[in-house]
Amino acid sequence: MKIAFVFPGQGSQSVAMMAPYAGLAAIDDTLAAADAALGRPLSKLMADGPAEELNQTTNTQPAMLAGDVVVWNAWCAAGGARPAVVAGHSLGEYAALVAAEALDFPAAMRLVDARARAMQEAVPVGVGAMAAVLGIEAAALAAVCERASEGEVVTCCNLNAPGQIVIGGHKGAVERAMALAKEAGAKRALMLPMSAPSHCELMRPAAEALAGPLNAASFVTPRIPVLHNATVEATTDAATLRAVLAEQLFKPVRWIETIERMAAEGVTHIVECGPGKALTGMVKRIVPNVVAMSLADRASFDAALAELR
Repeated sequence: MKIAFVFPGQGSQSVAMMAPYAGLAAIDDTLAAADAALGRPLSKLMADGPAEELNQTTNTQPAMLAGDVVVWNAWCAAGGARPAVVAGHSLGEYAALVAAEALDFPAAMRLVDARARAMQEAVPVGVGAMAAVLGIEAAALAAVCERASEGEVVTCCNLNAPGQIVIGGHKGAVERAMALAKEAGAKRALMLPMSAPSHCELMRPAAEALAGPLNAASFVTPRIPVLHNATVEATTDAATLRAVLAEQLFKPVRWIETIERMAAEGVTHIVECGPGKALTGMVKRIVPNVVAMSLADRASFDAALAELR
């Protein structure tokens, strides 16, 4: 048995997102640490909403980091098996770095808070957009995006699973790409409720804005290898860690390759550590022979703890 942990990012948030974990150790302490790091009551917003406020990028990103780390800390407190490798989807990469002890949790909270603000400020609301496109492969969709660009930005941003790709860029270009993708055989194209178009060239100014906070943060050598979204490689060098986190903002999330690499290196079980089950579904599509498990609630947490002990 060789275990990997993966940490979800934006999109898995919901009001009362920690309620399914009631009774697990470390929840209150971790949420209190998140509130203290930010200097605001994030945990109350996570528990009570409103959803419209929680779904704003500047709240969603720190909320998801806090949720991921709550579940990780609970897993560790319960004596859960430690993974051989970790990765995070988009902002989930920060949770992976916390799990790998490359970055302490308060520092990660402050970095993600800065990241979210930089992303929102890089592209005014209404200028950018993201859409999920289903049933078309990456090469064909990349060609569609090139045709749809017409001088604007639209690219494949999240390569999530075969036939499951998120595109992003200028809103008009995304809308043109959605229409062309359907003509090219895509089964569905759905605009996503995202207020900032991540992982495309429009986010390069956000990467530049995040450089200062990244340089100020203290990174150490990860105790667990972390596969990075932008490179599908692990690194032990603090300068390189800062560079890949900046590049992540405007480069695609290479999730298919990340999961394929885990399987190629002998991983037998991939565990989604955080609210929701989105990554578990992706893993099943990418590497059906690997056991995919979620820690989406107390029941699945306890089942995984027993199986992987």
